[in-house]
Amino acid sequence: MPEAKPLVLYVDDDPDYVEVVGNILESGGYAVARAGSAEEGLRVFKRSAPDLVIVDLMMEEVDSGAAFVKELRLLGNRAPVYMLSSVGESMNLSADHAALGLAGVFQKPVDAATLLSVLRARLGR
Repeated sequence: MPEAKPLVLYVDDDPDYVEVVGNILESGGYAVARAGSAEEGLRVFKRSAPDLVIVDLMMEEVDSGAAFVKELRLLGNRAPVYMLSSVGESMNLSADHAALGLAGVFQKPVDAATLLSVLRARLGR
């Protein structure tokens, strides 16, 4: 029987990024659950129990990604959560992402090799 693929939940309101990042993850051997908003992301999270979560910082509202991360904590999330942001580099330098409940921050546009390398180190594959 084939080994189950780790499930990554990707939440972003930009359909182009949802497609591109989803394809990168699938090509790396991961199953992907996609959501186009923080609200939808919470619904998908509750029903799918992902192994890892990637969320865009700025979606329909400026801080909806951060609010999403807080909601995950309230739900008892144990999966690593990574933020994807166009301000990722400055966020990495100026914020303690662990204090925000994040495992790390990726810069947009995301580098496929970096993304898959971090996920392999975290989840295997």
